[in-house]
Amino acid sequence: MKNSSRSFSLLLLTAVVAFSFAMAPAKKRTARKKSQPAKEDKRVYLVHSDNLHYDQYRNGDAQVLNGHVHFRHQGADLYCDSAHFYEQSNSFEAFRHVRMVQGDTLSLTSEYAYYDGNDQLAQARYNVVLKHRKTTLYTDSLDYDRMYNFGNFFEGGKLVDGSMTLTSDWGEYHTDTKQAIFYFDVRLKDQKLYLTTDSLYYDTQTSRAHIVGPSHITSGSSHIYSEDGYYNTKTERSELFGRSVIRDQGRTLIGDSVYHNADDGTNYAYRNVVYTDSVNKNMMTGDYCEYNDSTGYAMATRRAVSIDYSQRDSLFMHADTFKIFTYNIRTDSVYRVIHAYNKVRAYRTDVQAVCDSLVYNSQDSCMTMYKDPIVWNLNQQLFGELIKVYMRDSTIDWTHVIGQAFSAEQMPDSVHFNQVSSNEMKAFFTNGDIRESQAIDNVLVVYYPVDDSDSTLIGLNYTETPLLRMFIENRKMKRIWMQRPTGVLYPMSQIPADKYFLPKYAWFDYVRPVDKQDIFNWRPKKAGTEIKEQKRRQPPTRKLSTVTAPATGPASATGTAPATAAAAETIPSTATP
Repeated sequence: MKNSSRSFSLLLLTAVVAFSFAMAPAKKRTARKKSQPAKEDKRVYLVHSDNLHYDQYRNGDAQVLNGHVHFRHQGADLYCDSAHFYEQSNSFEAFRHVRMVQGDTLSLTSEYAYYDGNDQLAQARYNVVLKHRKTTLYTDSLDYDRMYNFGNFFEGGKLVDGSMTLTSDWGEYHTDTKQAIFYFDVRLKDQKLYLTTDSLYYDTQTSRAHIVGPSHITSGSSHIYSEDGYYNTKTERSELFGRSVIRDQGRTLIGDSVYHNADDGTNYAYRNVVYTDSVNKNMMTGDYCEYNDSTGYAMATRRAVSIDYSQRDSLFMHADTFKIFTYNIRTDSVYRVIHAYNKVRAYRTDVQAVCDSLVYNSQDSCMTMYKDPIVWNLNQQLFGELIKVYMRDSTIDWTHVIGQAFSAEQMPDSVHFNQVSSNEMKAFFTNGDIRESQAIDNVLVVYYPVDDSDSTLIGLNYTETPLLRMFIENRKMKRIWMQRPTGVLYPMSQIPADKYFLPKYAWFDYVRPVDKQDIFNWRPKKAGTEIKEQKRRQPPTRKLSTVTAPATGPASATGTAPATAAAAETIPSTATP
């Protein structure tokens, strides 16, 4: 028995050890299985229903649920009044007061919905409302994909984001990126704007609309047309591309790129810019332009051109920079000041001009040309230190040349020139035609009388006078009046060599613009022919000498008033030029 017991014990110990070794590998495999991720549970769970019944003949495989129905699927809770639950296909139909809630940021309500748990797709119908944070989408037909976090509607929808309302026939809303995509009859309304288009991308997080088709934006008195651009509904700022157009009260701005800020009224345009003012009948072009609706300030540069089309023929003017300043913009006394500076060149069929800079003030309708100004009209040339042109009803009224004024008229033979030199000149016009011309102070005249019978030159008339007045009718000289003139008439064969040209004579045909394209080609005067400004004599200045009077003294004792600084006023005997 002892041997038998010992043999049994040994056998039992051997079996235990063998069993232990045999079980060791199995524990390791089990440990490896536990480290693998658990399989995702895609089943739709029925959490609650007041009533449940099953009728294969009437409802097929559906479980019919009634009263406070509650489903749960992968982090979302779905509620309704009644439902048909298809457990085998992992789906259900929900009826009346359907509501899906996902966390605390997303909810979907409707009157009917079909939900597929395998594809995580909810098809909601009738009075559908999708709420995501502060954004709400209203529609009658919405398919919401929980897997890719977006819903699309196809029978008309309305998206409300704060004060903004966006409607269209078809669209999408992505809850993860907060992006909305709308197509067909898209309309965006806000407190200050109204946008219509056929295609629009809208970011509810940044309130930024991306225009991708023909679009119209109305904000206050301004209207924007664009086919490609961005518009921020909160800041009212636009970034527009592809020849976008901004219109506001007769003003139009077009450019390859246009930036608009409705809040402060600023507009910026780049490349091939066209700014048009249909009220004042002028326009500016260039590669950069800016305009402010609120202040009326405008600026153009980079091949900038100003075009005035108020007359029968348009006037084209080029300068490095144009600036427009508007004063009293919201009043009846509004006026504008236009600055053009650096290398100004102007062309119209009947008149051309060049100068370094000019200023036009609509308050007195005066255009002032600075630094070597020259004006041509047909075969006439006029220059001086300063030229002022006064307008009336968009037509020239009179001109004033100040300082070293000189006028030259080329005769038909292109050899001889009528010339007038004086300190200043004035010309008066009627309906755009000159009727009177005046030369004032130190007037020198070279004039060639013409024989009316054969149009030959009679001779050269050289005259000096303090004042010259010429009366013109139908662009022909009718009468000349001079004050105390002294002069000589030289026959053509006896003209002295030094009398053909006045001392200030110069003919700047090489500077003159020949067409509207030539205004871009700056050609300066030849060295040494520039006008050197002459300083004007100033009136005498009064100097005060201070005299200190004693508080008491013999003068007071005799009754004579003491001298004061005011009584000691002196005038110098000579004037300083």
